[in-house]
Amino acid sequence: MSTFRHPLIDRTLSVAAEGYAWLPNRVRESSSDVVRSRLLGRPAVALRGPDAMRFFYDERHVRRHGAIPEPVLGTLFGHGAVHTLDGPAHRARKSLFLPLLHVDSVAGLVEEVGRAWDEAVATWSGRSRVVLFEEAGTVLTRGVCDWAGVPLRHDEAAPLARDLLAMVDGFAGLGPRHVRARRARGRQEERMARLVREVRAGNVPASDDSVLGRVARHTDASGEPLDARTAAVELLNVVRPTAAVAWFVAFSAHALHRWPGNREPLASGDIAHAAAFAHEVRRFYPFAPFLGGRAITDLTWRGEHIPAGCTVLLDVYGQHHDERLWGDPYAFRPRRFLDRPVERDMLIPQGGGTPDAGHRCPGEHLTIGLLEALAVRLARLEYEVPEQDLTIPLRRIPTRPRSGFVVSGVRAPAAAGAR
Repeated sequence: MSTFRHPLIDRTLSVAAEGYAWLPNRVRESSSDVVRSRLLGRPAVALRGPDAMRFFYDERHVRRHGAIPEPVLGTLFGHGAVHTLDGPAHRARKSLFLPLLHVDSVAGLVEEVGRAWDEAVATWSGRSRVVLFEEAGTVLTRGVCDWAGVPLRHDEAAPLARDLLAMVDGFAGLGPRHVRARRARGRQEERMARLVREVRAGNVPASDDSVLGRVARHTDASGEPLDARTAAVELLNVVRPTAAVAWFVAFSAHALHRWPGNREPLASGDIAHAAAFAHEVRRFYPFAPFLGGRAITDLTWRGEHIPAGCTVLLDVYGQHHDERLWGDPYAFRPRRFLDRPVERDMLIPQGGGTPDAGHRCPGEHLTIGLLEALAVRLARLEYEVPEQDLTIPLRRIPTRPRSGFVVSGVRAPAAAGAR
């Protein structure tokens, strides 16, 4: 067993400078799946691969509590969120979200978002330009609020969507993006906490089986209900990730533009191709660069010593572009998911492990269902792609097409509907 010797130089600014390429670059330099570094003043070790995923999500090895940096909590997840918990506390809080895995929940959300999409498309034909990323965010926000039982006037959808997208856009950014994200979270946590208090007081109706009702009435492992602010955080942890599917919608439009051969099988309603396309978008396009935790005790990984308290990173972007796992990782090829089943430990854009016991996002099935349905609708939509900057900068986290993917001359299909 080799001794863990972490570098003395902190590499936090290097992550900001190199973005998604930071860990893959370090792996190439070390010729190993184990990379030693120092981040935010702490020793860190980064791992990659299905075996590393299983090691990382073993609660005997790595904990999330205290490991997520405050800038991420203050923008993306919220303080006290389920992502920060471990053990029984995590399982009790996770039970709040597990009903989202039910097939009826997925179908219900997809139906609401599909309805919002069709209504929005009817207005796009009269506009000279439509920024798909922004419009998708509003559509998803309207749909998820209707589905979750969150009251939302029509004129409130776009401002709420802007705040939800800002929370995601600023979690790893510096300067104005990060400030916007914090302000957006503050506004929406206050709004959702007020809503929870109104539900508990009986002033706003919320059925027991709605997301709003479940959050307002949930009790944690202690048997106590969530305080209103934490309830607001968890309500946003349903609404915000749904709005964040706007990134994948923009990526889907980018993929259809670059590889138009995917349009016909999607438009035809080929269910298998829609699922494969959704998986390939989530693999090929960058979203989360890596995931982090803290070593619970002294550990050993492939002969390398990892001291207790060390930051442990799981290289998500590197794993999704590892030639040993995917063969031709930088080719966009949905067929790879038709040729073989999706392997849980290989494709980890929304975490690993299992939704019930691990930290895999319970909303992953919702994301996949939404992406399948919206990719089909997008493939059926007629539009032009005017001259614009469609580059996807890897230094920016989270990244997206610089233009947000602008379309013009939109012509809605004769018969709207996903499939």
